[in-house]
Amino acid sequence: MEAKIMKRIIGIFICTLLIGTIIPFGINATETYDPLDGGWLEEKNGVMILHVSGTHYEMGYQHGYLLKDEIQENMRAFFNLYEQEGWSYYDVLEVWNVQEYFIPEVYKQEIQGMADGADLTFEQIAVHNMWVGVFNHLFSCWGAALWGDATETGNLLHMRGVDGMNYIKDTQTNTFLYENQVIIIRDPEEAYASIAPIFAGDIVVIGGFNQNGVGVSELTIIGDDTTFNGINAGIRMRMVLDYADNGFEAVDIMNSNRTCCWNFIVSDGNKPIGFAIEQSANFAYTNTWYDSVESIEPFWAIKHVVRRGNCYINPIMANLEREYYDPSGIMGYIRMIFRTDFTFINWIQYKGISEEIEEQYGNLNSLSALSLLRDVYLGKTNFMFRLLLTDKSDTARQWVGCLETGDLAICFAEEDKEAYRNIVHTFNFYDLLNSEPP
Repeated sequence: MEAKIMKRIIGIFICTLLIGTIIPFGINATETYDPLDGGWLEEKNGVMILHVSGTHYEMGYQHGYLLKDEIQENMRAFFNLYEQEGWSYYDVLEVWNVQEYFIPEVYKQEIQGMADGADLTFEQIAVHNMWVGVFNHLFSCWGAALWGDATETGNLLHMRGVDGMNYIKDTQTNTFLYENQVIIIRDPEEAYASIAPIFAGDIVVIGGFNQNGVGVSELTIIGDDTTFNGINAGIRMRMVLDYADNGFEAVDIMNSNRTCCWNFIVSDGNKPIGFAIEQSANFAYTNTWYDSVESIEPFWAIKHVVRRGNCYINPIMANLEREYYDPSGIMGYIRMIFRTDFTFINWIQYKGISEEIEEQYGNLNSLSALSLLRDVYLGKTNFMFRLLLTDKSDTARQWVGCLETGDLAICFAEEDKEAYRNIVHTFNFYDLLNSEPP
């Protein structure tokens, strides 16, 4: 990965020198124009960090130009996935055509900017960024918010794991999706700054936090109550990072223009408080740790902790997902063995991580919380987790952010190894936001 990054950075430097004399339409002929003004790419210990700023069009252009090759690889990888899952390019385009009416204009401008920067069409970038809305049922993830008594300092920690994606590959270059991951530091002209680990080419986002200490991430759900008449959840999460002042505004954004079945973790580092949202096209329920739904057996509440995997806890929502409410025990195991219901796996994930949170309760910071998550995924703390999920989770990345301080601990998949088997990187959002190009 490091060699690829260095090659890309050198190429960008040379091209930037050449582009400095380009005079686009609308610019005075006596002035020069740098299309990368406010956007730059750096590498820290093998991690690509993309800085974009300005208008949405400009941020899209900077993203598209600086990561052109990676975007094209990821786009082909997702188009291959569409076909494997029985969706043609034009099927997904139809979804875009439905949702375009609902999507704010600024994101269409960003799509156009990325298309121009990456030498692609508006339509290609739009279709590519439908992957979150079309495939909300394929991937598995983990999310939690911990604060108050649960953490070392009382600061809120947002915990996130992205699972089920390491097999996605561009067959033209044999590049896997996980090889083209990037941390994006985004500083919009008329919106809030944010940090989000993404795949190159994503205008959508599936987890991150903004300068107001507002965080969001998603957990996929297989359910029947869906529609495409709304806003792709990846765009709604982007809207949270761009525009939410606090956790309550974030909840309102996430519960508007719903489409498919999801769980979300929304967190507010300033209050501090975390929320779990369970939603489908026609239903939405939002809870924090003390709401009674969190204690419906076999699930249980933990003070100042909300957490979710890939199953609903609210009984009303659970009816949309599975025939039997209780996914645990011998009956849950038998249903999994006979392939009638796989929620037992989600239960083991919930149980294993929850028990370890209780074990380390009150001693958690961004680094130790990520170590907790990694140890569970390595199978060190729960035998059934090791049996069912270790080395089978296709984990692309895991991260924990302290929303008040901006500290981020993160690990990425690399060289056919799950993320939790690779080194941990530490960054600070505000340091990255205030840094200058080298």
